[in-house]
Amino acid sequence: MENGDWGHRMTKPVTLNVGGHVYTTSLSTLQRYPDSMLGAMFRGDFPTTRDAQGNYFIDRDGTLFRYVLNFLRTSELTLPVDFTETDLLRKEADFYQIEPLIHCLNDPKPLYPLDIFEQVVELSSTRKLSKYSNPVAVIITQLTITTKVHALLEGICKNFTKWNKHMMDTRDFQVSFTFGPCDYHQEVSLRVHLMDYIMKQGFTIRNTRVHHMSERANENTVEHHWTFCRPARKVED
Repeated sequence: MENGDWGHRMTKPVTLNVGGHVYTTSLSTLQRYPDSMLGAMFRGDFPTTRDAQGNYFIDRDGTLFRYVLNFLRTSELTLPVDFTETDLLRKEADFYQIEPLIHCLNDPKPLYPLDIFEQVVELSSTRKLSKYSNPVAVIITQLTITTKVHALLEGICKNFTKWNKHMMDTRDFQVSFTFGPCDYHQEVSLRVHLMDYIMKQGFTIRNTRVHHMSERANENTVEHHWTFCRPARKVED
């Protein structure tokens, strides 16, 4: 293989389907720890399986894989403060044979001092797509923000009045916007502005994921999900 070909191969995105959750990363990230199962898998040491879309398929917990992948990217273990699936994540780390991750899970350290907790914002974009149109047509899109940070939800309701006619649901911890097939470009615009607004409030993106579902014979559902976090100091009652 020529050096140029190898360089292209190292930077070309790799798409994985882990238990129904689709992730995109680089070959170099997957090979960060050569002695791990993923290092061996993408070195060609044993056969791989692909799904119908051509993604590499791994029959493991797709939700927990985001923590595995983030560790491969940063060599740091970062978990939500209220994370309760450490034992399950330890089993995933053991399956992938990532020794540094196994070590971190066996010797956990608090992410923040005891008087600091983590505020979380979840942003999801759910699109229903027609299977039979060419090009693919968007039937409906729902954009949902979920958080216990009331000030953030109040700020969204106050500062995003341009999209009021699409605001279909407002609850204690959630605001939703719904867009029809002719409003797809507005959903994209709102999503970009929302992400910018959330990050300007001090939140950073912790992780992203994509989930593909097929609920009906004539449509597919694709969900894009972003998790934002920021540290906050506990207030004594």
